[in-house]
Amino acid sequence: MIIVPVKDGENIERALKKYKKKFEKTGVVKELRNRKQFDKPSVTKRAARIKAVYVEQLRKAEQ
Repeated sequence: MIIVPVKDGENIERALKKYKKKFEKTGVVKELRNRKQFDKPSVTKRAARIKAVYVEQLRKAEQ
């Protein structure tokens, strides 16, 4: 359960924004989207490998 403490006089929009941020950090929506469709382990590994290469290229470009 996500709990968002609201101070007296705090705007409701601000509280909703805090709630949405906390909810996004839990990763529930991302997990649901991943579970909608089955991906073979080989496809998952290939995607992870491609992402790792991309991240390394970004790191090398920074330096």
